[in-house]
Amino acid sequence: MGSSFSFFTDTAPVSSYPSLGDLPESCVASVLVYLDPPEICRLAILNRAFRGASSADFVWESKLPLNYGSVIKRVFDDFPEKLCKRDIYARLCRPNSIDGGTKKVWLDKTTGVICLSISSNGLAITRIDDRRYWRRITTEESRFCSVAYLQQIWWFEVDGEVEFPFPSGTYSLFFRLQLGRAGKRFGRRVCNSEHVHGWDKKPVQFQLSTSDGQKAISQCSLNDPGKWIHHHVGDFVVENPSATTKIKFFNDPD
Repeated sequence: MGSSFSFFTDTAPVSSYPSLGDLPESCVASVLVYLDPPEICRLAILNRAFRGASSADFVWESKLPLNYGSVIKRVFDDFPEKLCKRDIYARLCRPNSIDGGTKKVWLDKTTGVICLSISSNGLAITRIDDRRYWRRITTEESRFCSVAYLQQIWWFEVDGEVEFPFPSGTYSLFFRLQLGRAGKRFGRRVCNSEHVHGWDKKPVQFQLSTSDGQKAISQCSLNDPGKWIHHHVGDFVVENPSATTKIKFFNDPD
């Protein structure tokens, strides 16, 4: 009787050249340290070597502020021990509430720079508790889910201050303001500016001062109703990250 058979062999040549997967994790990590965090996370899915290297403590320590220990103590009452540096960076990138929830602090995910936001509840505002002049409005347009809405007044002052162990660097301070009352109609954002008047009579003056003697003054005209606008107050420089910097800021009602 006749019979037949066949067999298959993989004759494809095996590459003798090294690939990215053959790189030692230590070498990959030495390259990742020069990239920004989003780039590191994207490369982590490339292969096992990049995934392991992307978790190296020295890679993420280079992205953290030099005084991140002081920042952690200021932001958290109870911070988990023995977290790797990548997880510490991730925790600090979340908006973390401080000072009774009136302020939020976080690291910019790309640059690792400290960002800090203060709610209207954390400011001293003239007659803020008088409902003839002010109202607290719930909104999704604020990190704090509410804003202070001025209905009518002839004169008022807004004062604020913050103490924080800022890392070394240059920082900018802004007031975030909107003329008019925003809301939704048929699912679309609308802003009622019918009662907006008087803001074009003269520029508003803002000031800031720091505990080490720095000062800044700026003026701006409030216009363009319906848009949240960041009005630049000024800049300040932090040279000593081991000390707490105190910043005071306010608008000049005159």
